[in-house]
Amino acid sequence: MKLFNIITVTLIFFANTLLAEELTIKELNETELTDMLRGSCIQSTRSCDPNPSIKLIKEAIKSGKKFKMISVDDFPDDGIVVAVQGIGGGGPWEYVIDRTKSQGLKVLPDSERNNMVVDLISEFLGKEVTAIIRSEAAEATATALLVAAERNIPILDAGITGRAVPEVQQSIPWISGIASIPTAIVSPWGDEIIIKHAIDEYRVEDISRAIAVASGGDAVITMTPMNGDQIKYATLKNNLSDAIKYGKTIREAVESGKDPIDALISASSGYLLFKGFVTRSDENGDRGFNWIDVEISGSDGFSGSNYKIFVKNENIIGWLDGELDAMSPDYIYNLDPNTGESITSDAGIGSYPIGKEVAIIGVPSADEWRSKMGIELMGPKHFGFEFDFIPIEDLQAN
Repeated sequence: MKLFNIITVTLIFFANTLLAEELTIKELNETELTDMLRGSCIQSTRSCDPNPSIKLIKEAIKSGKKFKMISVDDFPDDGIVVAVQGIGGGGPWEYVIDRTKSQGLKVLPDSERNNMVVDLISEFLGKEVTAIIRSEAAEATATALLVAAERNIPILDAGITGRAVPEVQQSIPWISGIASIPTAIVSPWGDEIIIKHAIDEYRVEDISRAIAVASGGDAVITMTPMNGDQIKYATLKNNLSDAIKYGKTIREAVESGKDPIDALISASSGYLLFKGFVTRSDENGDRGFNWIDVEISGSDGFSGSNYKIFVKNENIIGWLDGELDAMSPDYIYNLDPNTGESITSDAGIGSYPIGKEVAIIGVPSADEWRSKMGIELMGPKHFGFEFDFIPIEDLQAN
């Protein structure tokens, strides 16, 4: 009888343990996923349309795919996460596109390439990838979700940037001493490349960006393999939960007839920097990036004022009437004042449509971005300006 009781207690213990382990992985419902994608576009610090991503996720749900998320604290120490994203190239080699078309080369679907690149890194590492981490905010969120669902593994409630960034080396892991190599890259036609070693992260950026430009401005990259111990100090925890919060905040504000911009400022501890209409948006695709000089003419309480923004794929510096007003690595969001969502554009990455009404919000960046190395990677001097980084709260106090 005693042996029976011991066995029974032991079985109950293991059953409860297994149940507890299962409960650490959260299954995301459609509303949470939609909020996440809208919130991710807000986080991206550039124009971003969430609707194509939302469509893909809804189609995946209808096909039976499950979307799961695990927290950093619950992720096992021996697990492996990687980031998956597209890497673009302003000024792509158009003749490559024309030649491959004339050759009849098949362009592989994004979903196939995304999984190919994870298989490639897994094969090189000799280990199975057990979760996907979002590389940056914007469309990469849907990429991470879809890859994870296809492989029946969770997405990590974290990020390696917390925003969108123009360059590969601009990441929290690199600030924390973790390189993105080995890095796997797949071209639109299925070329497979592994960067086994690079002198530094700047060379990873140079090499991968060159591959994208030489591939018609498009490639898929898997990078920054990390284990459960490393993600605890080298990622931004709860980054996707924050995206869900942002999306939910503006959705509920609109549904209740409240101002979504005011609601988002409260939820993000941000600042309303400007409101007006886009009067100038000069774009230049060069060296793999989209460079834009933007001017906005003020409306409402900002009538008579002018706002300028320097964009390198993302919003980097803002000036109000010629005076510095916000700067990277702090976040500058360009939002539709009626919906609170990121503005959208049919032009290049980070574009501002002429005549578009826009509200500009500034939000303090994560502490990691404000470290010495974070400022070196994302501060104004990195982008060619002569002035030092000034936190947004100091600029707005003046």
